[in-house]
Amino acid sequence: MPDPTAALYVRLPHPEFAKLERAAEALSTNKKAIVTSLVAQHVDPDTNEGLVALRAGLDTLTPRRVAALRGSLATGAPGRRVTVEMPDEGMTVGHHAFTPNAAPDVLTPAQAAELLQVTEAEVLELAGSGALPGRRIGEHWRFSRPALIAWLAGGE
Repeated sequence: MPDPTAALYVRLPHPEFAKLERAAEALSTNKKAIVTSLVAQHVDPDTNEGLVALRAGLDTLTPRRVAALRGSLATGAPGRRVTVEMPDEGMTVGHHAFTPNAAPDVLTPAQAAELLQVTEAEVLELAGSGALPGRRIGEHWRFSRPALIAWLAGGE
């Protein structure tokens, strides 16, 4: 059976978004329920009266507010839309953003081997002979990422 709902992604100006957030919190509901209710009550595109009423509501926007709405859309950071087709579920549209974790400055032998693209045994052998910059802490070796990069570049 097909999903009886459809996805809607809308960028709202901050004041209107804040109003919607406050309303959802005050009513102990979600924004989807509020928007669904408002559309059901106030949007009737099938009659002239419905369109006149809707147009009247749009005409109450001041020229400054219209310009702000247009500006917020025009100056928004360019995003990348990714569409993923899911089997038997139709199409899903969404946004994704990520910030990679910062690389650690202190590395284990396995991490140092990955950085240098060699085996962990080779890292331990080079460190044990003093050829590779590293420190032994008890039974464990630790390596400084900047020191390994400098060593690899021939600076150390």
